[in-house]
Amino acid sequence: MNLARVDGPVHADDPIGVFDSGVGGLSVLNALREALPHERFVYFADTAHAPYGERGDAFVAERSAAVARHLLDAHRIKALVVACNTATAAAIHRLRADHPALPVVGVEPALKPAVALSRTGHIAVLATRVTVESRKFQTLLASLAGQASFSIVACDGLAGAIERSDAARISALCEQYSAAAGCFGSGDGQLDTLVLGCTHYPFIADELRRHTGEAVRFIDTGAPVAQQTRRLLAQAGTQRTEGIGDLCLLSSGAPESLNAAAARWLAATA
Repeated sequence: MNLARVDGPVHADDPIGVFDSGVGGLSVLNALREALPHERFVYFADTAHAPYGERGDAFVAERSAAVARHLLDAHRIKALVVACNTATAAAIHRLRADHPALPVVGVEPALKPAVALSRTGHIAVLATRVTVESRKFQTLLASLAGQASFSIVACDGLAGAIERSDAARISALCEQYSAAAGCFGSGDGQLDTLVLGCTHYPFIADELRRHTGEAVRFIDTGAPVAQQTRRLLAQAGTQRTEGIGDLCLLSSGAPESLNAAAARWLAATA
């Protein structure tokens, strides 16, 4: 049974909207395109207002609502993926309330999978300040009380440095925040699992690895988000199961940075 939309029925050929404050959501888009190779995607980078992780909740919620409305009005999306931890924390409930017929999938730091994978019971979480201070994150953290020890670091400036491809700044901040998290390794009392709590961070995994060592497991949210999106589309009867997928890249700022990031980080599709 297909979903109904205010402006008409939803079709399998309608695109999936994906947005982030900038280029970080491309890491989620990679997972989505791998899991849903026949789908059409519209990716919106709100680069004129990036990074969200250093803005207030009210601002992020307003921008998220504006982006969702644009994707619905201009592109008739059939589902929305909020490919940003900060926007998910600040705006996911509003987006679902505003658009009850629209499947809306958010991301959150993968604390539960980290608990399942960690052998030492000591887990590091790197995320934006807005994410770690959000009620949603604190509720998730409280639900895992006693199951593991979490070292949580608010990584001010890191998403912005990734947006600018500022290698020197990225290197310095990775060193700073890895040291702030604690001692990484596989021994007793050491941090053996690292949660990449911002969609930008998978793109600097190699730099982070220099400070954690090879034994530490990295966890991000791309694959679970893709699986949930596929499940909701199949349930609604709107999954596109044949044809060649395509992608439209949009930006609220200068498109050059998004295009360059896509060329660098977005995986090619068959």
